[in-house]
Amino acid sequence: MKADDFKVLVSCWADVMKENRDYLIDLDSVVGDGDLGLTMSDGFLAASEAIKDSSETDIGKLAYFAGKAMSTAVPSTMGTLMASGFMAAGKALKGQTELKLSGIAEFFKAYLEGVKSRGKAEAGDKTFLDGLYPAAESLLADAAADTDLLTAASKAASAAHEAFLSTKGMLAKHGRAAARGEKSREILDPGAAVADLMMKGYADFVRNG
Repeated sequence: MKADDFKVLVSCWADVMKENRDYLIDLDSVVGDGDLGLTMSDGFLAASEAIKDSSETDIGKLAYFAGKAMSTAVPSTMGTLMASGFMAAGKALKGQTELKLSGIAEFFKAYLEGVKSRGKAEAGDKTFLDGLYPAAESLLADAAADTDLLTAASKAASAAHEAFLSTKGMLAKHGRAAARGEKSREILDPGAAVADLMMKGYADFVRNG
């Protein structure tokens, strides 16, 4: 994946968030104020628009620029978390102009760590992290095993989707859902749904060449 490919990937994320805006609104309405779909569609669009015409070849810089644009466009809690992921990945990949699977896995791992650091959550707290963590681990394992790009992307997307579904039954420890106590186990986590959609978008990007 080179810089132009990365720009296409971010555009794919903007598209998948727009297509699922109402879905995210419905999920978020159960536990929050229902603005997640708007925040994610607007935020990823801003990230994409910020880099689409850039001549920058450094993927790390592009990721950082995308995150900065998102943080300005959607300065909400979730918007800030997603922007932090982009910026952390940008710092980790600074200077890289082409990513093989190992570099792509590094991107998602750094994105995860950026969100984790900013939000002070852990895997198991019923957040975005629970959707992305298994996908990132899957990519890291497949990079070590020299798995082909498409197979690795499909496996990561499946891992994220299964992880999202598994948030039903988990106890929420952050945000408005946490106020529900044990009743929070009955709901799917909207943040993990965003991770699910990100990995779906990534798999579609790889599948479409």
